[in-house]
Amino acid sequence: MRSETRERVFAAARALGFRPNRLGRQLRLQTTNLIGVVVPNLLNPVFAEQFQAMERAARARGYNLLLATTDYTAERESAVVEELLRQRVDGLVLTVTDAEHNRVLEGLVSEDTPFVLAYHQTRHPDYSAVSVDNRAGMALATRYLIDAGHRRVAMVAGPAMQSDRARLRYDGYCDAMVERGLAPLPVIEMPAHTNADFAALEPLLRGPNAPSALVCSNDLLAISLIAELRRHGWSVPERLSVIGFDGITLGTQMHPTLCSVVQPIGELARMVIDQLLSRIAGAAPVSHCLPCHIRPGESTQPYQEMLHVTPQ
Repeated sequence: MRSETRERVFAAARALGFRPNRLGRQLRLQTTNLIGVVVPNLLNPVFAEQFQAMERAARARGYNLLLATTDYTAERESAVVEELLRQRVDGLVLTVTDAEHNRVLEGLVSEDTPFVLAYHQTRHPDYSAVSVDNRAGMALATRYLIDAGHRRVAMVAGPAMQSDRARLRYDGYCDAMVERGLAPLPVIEMPAHTNADFAALEPLLRGPNAPSALVCSNDLLAISLIAELRRHGWSVPERLSVIGFDGITLGTQMHPTLCSVVQPIGELARMVIDQLLSRIAGAAPVSHCLPCHIRPGESTQPYQEMLHVTPQ
């Protein structure tokens, strides 16, 4: 077609408000330029920040994202992945409850569906993943408190530590305690992953062996915990130091500001998209583990023995 004719056709199409038929293009090229994204929920800002950064990275590469949430349940994971596959996504970014024992992931491998795990550390040779070192990160947080003079440090996490990330973080907590000659305490379980319950915590705050500092498996749980403690007369950090894990922006906008282990969420999101597009193009699975660091905050302070008495 001559250039003059092509331009007249395009001009007529613009005048008529014509939009190209995406479905026709998809059928012709056997691609939708859609990426399915599965996260536990959007109540935790870490996943919202991740999604926003991934959307920018994907859009720059000509892709759009479809989002689904699972509420930390294996049954929901299976259902939403199946629905996304019906939408003919080109690949998937997944944050699941447990990546090591997951039938959904095994099914994706058997069907040769490209996917990348976000936040999971996995030894599976057929899984691509981008994560931080959860174990080392929580060990870093625990040492931070021990170096501030705390000897009775406990960890708070969600129900039964269902998340594989939480289990690795508890291992890191134990590593740091043993390394410094201290006895690790059993994990303090909350009824929800991101909501603290003072009733579950209060009995452990009484007596001579009560902790003076708490490490939390995620930032939103730490923020909720601080609110619950202050509501019941426990000042933070004067009576209890609290540190989170994620480094969400919200933690810098509260009082006291939250001390946290910072995950490089933006870098992780960009790397996840790059890695998934490589998998879609036929590259072999690879895994990357990113470093994390402590963001100091007002929610921790050096241990002061005279302040650690039970409120009347």
